[in-house]
Amino acid sequence: MTNIKPLGKRVLVKRAKAAEKKGSILLPDSAKEKPREGSVVAVGPGEYNDQGKLIPVELKVGDRVMFGSYAGTEVKQESQEEEYLILSESDILGVLVS
Repeated sequence: MTNIKPLGKRVLVKRAKAAEKKGSILLPDSAKEKPREGSVVAVGPGEYNDQGKLIPVELKVGDRVMFGSYAGTEVKQESQEEEYLILSESDILGVLVS
Protein backbone atom coordinates (compact mmCIF):
# COMPACT_ATOMS: atom_id res chain seq x y z
CA MET A 1 0.00 0.00 0.00
CA THR A 2 1.18 3.51 -0.69
CA ASN A 3 0.67 6.75 1.17
CA ILE A 4 0.51 8.92 -1.98
CA LYS A 5 -2.85 10.61 -2.48
CA PRO A 6 -3.47 12.15 -5.91
CA LEU A 7 -5.06 15.59 -6.12
CA GLY A 8 -7.72 16.92 -8.47
CA LYS A 9 -8.44 14.76 -11.52
CA ARG A 10 -5.33 12.62 -11.11
CA VAL A 11 -5.00 8.91 -10.45
CA LEU A 12 -2.16 6.80 -9.04
CA VAL A 13 -1.45 3.73 -11.17
CA LYS A 14 0.77 0.73 -10.49
CA ARG A 15 2.27 -0.32 -13.82
CA ALA A 16 1.88 -3.97 -14.87
CA LYS A 17 5.01 -6.13 -14.85
CA ALA A 18 7.15 -6.14 -18.02
CA ALA A 19 7.51 -9.37 -19.97
CA GLU A 20 10.67 -11.30 -19.09
CA LYS A 21 10.87 -13.20 -22.38
CA LYS A 22 10.10 -12.42 -25.96
CA GLY A 23 9.71 -15.75 -27.72
CA SER A 24 12.69 -17.81 -26.56
CA ILE A 25 14.95 -14.79 -25.92
CA LEU A 26 15.49 -13.57 -22.37
CA LEU A 27 15.46 -9.75 -22.33
CA PRO A 28 17.67 -7.66 -20.04
CA ASP A 29 15.99 -4.88 -18.02
CA SER A 30 17.30 -2.16 -20.33
CA ALA A 31 15.69 -3.76 -23.40
CA LYS A 32 12.26 -4.34 -21.87
CA GLU A 33 9.48 -2.13 -23.13
CA LYS A 34 7.54 -0.68 -20.23
CA PRO A 35 3.93 -1.88 -20.23
CA ARG A 36 1.29 0.70 -21.06
CA GLU A 37 -1.27 -0.71 -18.69
CA GLY A 38 -1.69 -0.96 -14.97
CA SER A 39 -4.13 -0.92 -12.09
CA VAL A 40 -5.52 2.13 -10.31
CA VAL A 41 -4.27 2.33 -6.71
CA ALA A 42 -5.71 5.70 -5.65
CA VAL A 43 -8.03 8.33 -7.14
CA GLY A 44 -8.20 12.08 -6.56
CA PRO A 45 -11.49 13.73 -5.57
CA GLY A 46 -12.10 15.44 -8.93
CA GLU A 47 -12.33 19.08 -9.97
CA TYR A 48 -14.84 21.86 -9.43
CA ASN A 49 -16.59 23.38 -12.43
CA ASP A 50 -17.39 27.09 -12.89
CA GLN A 51 -20.58 26.76 -10.83
CA GLY A 52 -18.68 25.26 -7.87
CA LYS A 53 -20.00 21.72 -8.38
CA LEU A 54 -17.53 18.87 -7.81
CA ILE A 55 -17.12 16.62 -10.86
CA PRO A 56 -15.66 13.34 -9.56
CA VAL A 57 -13.14 11.17 -11.40
CA GLU A 58 -14.84 8.37 -13.38
CA LEU A 59 -12.23 5.75 -12.43
CA LYS A 60 -12.17 3.72 -9.24
CA VAL A 61 -9.52 1.82 -7.30
CA GLY A 62 -8.88 -1.57 -8.88
CA ASP A 63 -9.68 -0.56 -12.48
CA ARG A 64 -7.21 -1.92 -15.05
CA VAL A 65 -6.35 0.93 -17.41
CA MET A 66 -4.38 1.66 -20.59
CA PHE A 67 -2.32 4.82 -21.03
CA GLY A 68 0.14 6.33 -23.52
CA SER A 69 3.85 5.49 -23.59
CA TYR A 70 5.03 8.83 -22.24
CA ALA A 71 2.01 9.74 -20.13
CA GLY A 72 2.21 10.66 -16.48
CA THR A 73 4.97 11.16 -13.94
CA GLU A 74 6.86 8.22 -12.44
CA VAL A 75 7.14 8.25 -8.65
CA LYS A 76 8.90 5.88 -6.28
CA GLN A 77 8.73 5.89 -2.52
CA GLU A 78 11.98 5.41 -0.64
CA SER A 79 10.34 3.05 1.83
CA GLN A 80 9.00 0.77 -0.92
CA GLU A 81 10.43 -0.88 -4.01
CA GLU A 82 7.27 -0.27 -6.06
CA GLU A 83 7.14 2.31 -8.84
CA TYR A 84 3.92 4.19 -9.58
CA LEU A 85 2.64 6.64 -12.16
CA ILE A 86 0.59 9.73 -11.43
CA LEU A 87 -1.66 10.31 -14.43
CA SER A 88 -4.26 12.91 -15.24
CA GLU A 89 -7.66 11.37 -15.93
CA SER A 90 -7.33 12.64 -19.52
CA ASP A 91 -4.07 10.64 -19.96
CA ILE A 92 -5.98 7.38 -19.52
CA LEU A 93 -6.98 5.92 -22.87
CA GLY A 94 -9.40 3.30 -21.63
CA VAL A 95 -10.43 0.79 -18.98
CA LEU A 96 -9.76 -2.90 -19.63
CA VAL A 97 -12.82 -5.06 -19.01
CA SER A 98 -12.64 -8.83 -18.71
